[in-house]
Amino acid sequence: MSRKLLLLLSTLLLLLATYVYYRRTLAAAPIDPYALVPDDAVLVLSTHDHPTLVRHLQEAGLWDNLTAVRYFQEAAGHLALADSLGRTTARQRGLLQLLGRKLVLTSVHVTGPTTFDVLYQIPLSRVSEYRQMRALLETLGRDDRYRLSTREYEGQEFTVLTERSSEASLTVFNYRNHLLVSSCPALVEAAVRRLAHPEAPTVLANFSNTDLLKVRDLDATVFLNYRRLPKFLDVLFRTEAHRQFDLLTGIAADGLLGLRLSGSRAELQGFSNPETARGSLHQLLQGQPAQPLALAEVLSTRTALLLHLAADPARTWPASAPVADSVAQAGRAALDSLRASLGQELTVAWLAAPAAGTAPGRLVFVRSPRPARTTEWLAQLRRINGSSPAFTKVGSYQIHAAGFGEAAVVGPLLGTPGPTDRAGASASAVVGDYLVLSDAGTLAGYLADVVAGHTWSQSPEQVAFLQKTLPRERLGLYVDTRNSWQALLGALTEERRAGLLRNETLWKRFPQMAWQLAPPADERAAGEQYFTQLILHHPNQEPGQTPGTEAASGRLLTFKETLVGSPLLLAAPGTRVPTVVVQDSARVLHCVSPDNGLLWADTLEGRAVGLTPLPSGLVLGAGNRLHRFGPDGREALPFPLNLPDTMRVTDVVAMAGSASQPARLLARTAGNALVLLDAQGRQYAGWQPKRLEVPLAGAPALLSVGGREVVVAALQNGYVYAYDQQGGLFPGFPLSMGARLAGGIVVQAGATLARSRLTVVNQHGELLTFSLSGDVLSRRRVATWSRTAEFRLVPDQRRASFVITRNDGGRLDVFRPEGAAGPLLSRAFVTSGAKGVQWFDFGRGRQVLAITEPGPGEVYLFDAQGLPLAGGALPSTGTGVGLAFDEGSGTYQLVRLVGRELRRTDFR
Repeated sequence: MSRKLLLLLSTLLLLLATYVYYRRTLAAAPIDPYALVPDDAVLVLSTHDHPTLVRHLQEAGLWDNLTAVRYFQEAAGHLALADSLGRTTARQRGLLQLLGRKLVLTSVHVTGPTTFDVLYQIPLSRVSEYRQMRALLETLGRDDRYRLSTREYEGQEFTVLTERSSEASLTVFNYRNHLLVSSCPALVEAAVRRLAHPEAPTVLANFSNTDLLKVRDLDATVFLNYRRLPKFLDVLFRTEAHRQFDLLTGIAADGLLGLRLSGSRAELQGFSNPETARGSLHQLLQGQPAQPLALAEVLSTRTALLLHLAADPARTWPASAPVADSVAQAGRAALDSLRASLGQELTVAWLAAPAAGTAPGRLVFVRSPRPARTTEWLAQLRRINGSSPAFTKVGSYQIHAAGFGEAAVVGPLLGTPGPTDRAGASASAVVGDYLVLSDAGTLAGYLADVVAGHTWSQSPEQVAFLQKTLPRERLGLYVDTRNSWQALLGALTEERRAGLLRNETLWKRFPQMAWQLAPPADERAAGEQYFTQLILHHPNQEPGQTPGTEAASGRLLTFKETLVGSPLLLAAPGTRVPTVVVQDSARVLHCVSPDNGLLWADTLEGRAVGLTPLPSGLVLGAGNRLHRFGPDGREALPFPLNLPDTMRVTDVVAMAGSASQPARLLARTAGNALVLLDAQGRQYAGWQPKRLEVPLAGAPALLSVGGREVVVAALQNGYVYAYDQQGGLFPGFPLSMGARLAGGIVVQAGATLARSRLTVVNQHGELLTFSLSGDVLSRRRVATWSRTAEFRLVPDQRRASFVITRNDGGRLDVFRPEGAAGPLLSRAFVTSGAKGVQWFDFGRGRQVLAITEPGPGEVYLFDAQGLPLAGGALPSTGTGVGLAFDEGSGTYQLVRLVGRELRRTDFR
C-alpha cells in the first residue's frame, strides 16, 4: 500500500472517529435551555405550541392589540423586507411554522437604570431551519440599510446585524443549533459566560421537578423572580410611586406559573417559593392564617387598586418602645390596646384619581372583630390627645379625628414616607366590622359611596369577578384598569407614559385583575410553597358563552364562618330547587331552603360525617354521637345516640326501612369498628362492635337479602368480610381480591346470597365481581397498573353505576366499567395530591363527573364523553360538590362551597 493511500485512509479514519465522538458525546448531550438564561432574569416566558398560542390570543382579542405595539411592527417590517429581498418561495416556511412546537424561551432583564431588554432562545432541529435563518440574516446584510458582521467573545462567534440609520443592532449566537438572539449584546455575552459553569444552578433550579408545560390546555409558563421586581419597577415607574409596594415583593423568592387563555380571561396559576431573608414580608406573616376578602360590602366601586393582607397589626408590627412623657405614655398604651382589638385582615385601597396630576385618595381598612370595643379605644385616644369631640356625619357613619398616623397600624407596609407623602391619617370611621383611616375629604367621599350603595357587593361585575378568585389568601392585589388609568399615567416614567398612551387599548382589554398568594396548610413542612394565581378578566363576556351551554352567574349565601365538607342536597316538595345541608368551621349544621333562607341550624360536637338522607329526614355522625334530624330540624327520639367516648364516628351508612322493618344504620368509627343499629337506636342482639385489624378501603355496604341484613366491609389489605345481623361471617368469607383495595363497593342486592352481586377494584387495576356466597364471578383488568398508581371505585349518588379512577402523581385517569377503548378522561393537574372525584348519574345518558382539586380550590365538571361543562374550572373549597338535575328545564343545579359562601349555579 502506498504511503499516500495510507495517509488518506488514516485521515478519513481520524475524521470518522472525531465525528462519532462528537455525535455520541457532545451532540448527544441534551441542552438545558434554562442553563443559558442569565441569572438576573426578571421573568422567563416559555412556550411550546405557537400556532395554538396565536389562536388563543386571537380568540381573546389580544392578537390585534399585540401586533399594533411598536416593537412588533418594527420586527414585522424587518421580516417583510427580508422576505421581499430574498424572494421567499412557497416552500420556505414562515416564522410561525418555524417555531411550531419548539420550546422557545423569552427572558426579560434589566440592563440599565431606565432600560430593560429581552433575550430569545430558539432551537433549530433541522439543517434546513439553520439555512433558513442564515439566509434571512445574509439577505438583510446585502441590503444597503443593514450591515452584517461577526465578532468573537470568549472563543464563540457572534453574528451582528446593524441598521445603519439608527446603529441599532441585533446579536445572534448559535450554540449547538440553539439560537440566542437579542438587541442587547450584553445578554448574549452573559449567556456565553454561563457556558463556562455548567454545574451552576439555573434560574429554574427551585422548580427542577416541575414541568407545567405538560399540564393540559396550558399555553405557556412564566418564571418570575420576585427579588428583582423592585429593580424592574424602577424602569417602569417613578421611584416614589412604587416605593410603597417594594415590601410586597418580599413575600416570595421566585415563582413558576402556567398561562391559560380562554376567551375573556387570561389566567396564570402555579407556585411560589417563600422568601427566606430575615425581615421579609413572608417572615413577618409566617404562621398567620390566610383570610378571605370579606369587605366587598364596604368597598367603593371607585376603587382603582386594592391591597389585601392577612395580617394581625399587633403581631406583624410590634409596638415601638414606650416614651418618657406621661401623656405620651398613656397615648401609647391606648394605641397598643386599639391595635390589640383589631383582627387579622389589613387592606389599603386607592380610589380613582380625577386627573393624571392629582394623587389618588387612599383608605386603610383594618378588620375589627368587636367594633364597639374599637370605638371605645378611639374615643379614649381622642381624650388623651386633646382632640375635639366634634364629628362629621355621612349617613349613619361618623367621621372623627384619628389622632394617630397610619403607620401605627400598617407599620412599614406603605414604605418610608417621601417628601410629598402625607404624614398620616387625619380622620377615622368605623364602617361595619372595619376601622377605616384616611384624610377627612377622602373619607367623606368614600362614605357617600357606601351610603348610596355604590359598593362591590352591589356590582354584578365585581361579584362575578370575585367568584373567580381564590377564596382565601395571604396577599391579594386587585386592579381596576378603568379606575386606575389616571393614577397610572402619573406614576409612570416619562419614557413609559408615551408607550402606555399608544397601547391604551391593550391595557384596558382586561379591566379586572387579581394577583393572589395563598399559603400551604403546613408552612413548617419542607418544600412548602405559596399557591399563586393571577387573573386578567373582562366582565362583559365569559368563555364559551353560547345559548344552552353557559353557566349562570349563580345565587350566593354568605355565612359568618367558613363552610367545610361537602353540601348534601335534599329534594324540596313543590320546587325544582333542592334544599341544602352544610356545616361550617364552628361545627354548626345549617339547612338552607331553596330560596336561600335558613330553615334550621344545630351545633354538633364535631365534624359531620356520613350525611345520608332518609324519607323522614337525615342521619349523620359527629364526634361520638349519631344524629337523626327530621324535616323541621328536630332530632327524633331517642337521638342523639352516644357511643363510648373512645369511639369517633367516621362514616354512617343508612338503609331505608319498610312497614315491617325499621331503617338500619351502620356506623364506622376511627378505630375500624362497625356498629349496627336500627333507626330507633336499638343495637341488634348478638351484634357487638366489630373491630377489624386493618383499616377499611372505603365506606362499608349495608343491604337486605331475603329479609336478612348483610354488612360488607372491604379492607385495605385486599380481603372482603360479609357479616349477618348477629355478627357472624357468611360461608366463603373473608374473600381475597388478589391485591390491596381502595374506594367504595357497588352492590346489586338479589333475592338470594348467590344472586347478589358486589363489585370492587383492586390496586392491580382489576375489576372484580363476587357474590355473597363467596364466589368470584368475574375478573377483568380495566387499565395498566404501576407501583405508584392508586385505583378507586367511585359509585354515583344512588350507587347504581360507577367509574374507576387511577391517580398516578399529578395525572388522573377515569375509566368506565363497560371497558371502552381508552379512558373517559385523562388529565394532568397542578397538584399531585388526592383529588375528590364524584360521579353523578341521572339516567338517560345524563352523567356528570366532578373533580375537586383542593390545592387551588377548584372543581372541574365533565359530561359522559369527558368534555368540559360549566365553562371550565369553578372555585370550590369544599371536599366535594352537590349536583341535581331538573327534568322540566333540562338544567343541572350545582351547589359548591367557596370560603364562607354557598353558591348555586345552573348550567346545561
